[in-house]
Amino acid sequence: MSKDQTVIFHSTIFGPIHSRRLGVSLGVNLMPADGKVCSFDCIYCEAGYNSQGAGKAGIPPRSVVRKELEEKLDAMRKAGDPLDVITFSGNGEPTLHPEFAGVIDDVMSLRDKYYPEAKVSVLSNSTRIFDPSVAEALKKVDNNILKLDSAIEPTMRLIDVPASKDFTVERLIEGLKQFAGQAVIQTMLLRGEHNGKMVDNTTPEEIAALTEAYKAIAPKEVMLYSLDRSTPEENLRKVERDEIAAIAAGMEKEGIRCMYY
Repeated sequence: MSKDQTVIFHSTIFGPIHSRRLGVSLGVNLMPADGKVCSFDCIYCEAGYNSQGAGKAGIPPRSVVRKELEEKLDAMRKAGDPLDVITFSGNGEPTLHPEFAGVIDDVMSLRDKYYPEAKVSVLSNSTRIFDPSVAEALKKVDNNILKLDSAIEPTMRLIDVPASKDFTVERLIEGLKQFAGQAVIQTMLLRGEHNGKMVDNTTPEEIAALTEAYKAIAPKEVMLYSLDRSTPEENLRKVERDEIAAIAAGMEKEGIRCMYY
């Protein structure tokens, strides 16, 4: 069962908010402030399904992103506010922005000017890592957080619902290898039902496949987490922290560095 759920970020720069994963985080939304644009249509997305449409505001130009971010950082610094991280997130996939590489350069420069100790993080669904300019931009940030929700094709397609038929688990894992030692691989663990089909990426088969995929990719670390907010698909259940801890412990024994939430 699905429910109406709409975008939750109504500006280009939002926050700061306290992230359970990243600390005091100032958000950068490169997608429209009144709609959603994404190359996935994840059943757990806090911003809702793509069917809500892209809105009318449009994707903010690079110049606007830079101007609004600088104004916010300047005001925060003058107020003495703390900042741990500048995080690209928002109403869809940030790497779909046509000037993504340039935006990254701007943000890194502004970070160095106003909060040199803060990190720059990008939360990406990994669909655009095959574009050389996007890949190179991702390699510049402090926390290049890339998604892999399942290493089994039908499960990935059920959970993430990629727009492209050419996007496959096999191709994704090969593409992620270019970030060996540099990327954080993020996996949402969940179970439930969607469109009459059972969803569970925590079975022994799923965990074994993920473990082998992580070994092949060789990331800096793996980030395991579960549901924390409302989801458009109502029939999903949170995987409790103690279960995630046990999964992480098993992966650690295989030489995979894990964080979990």
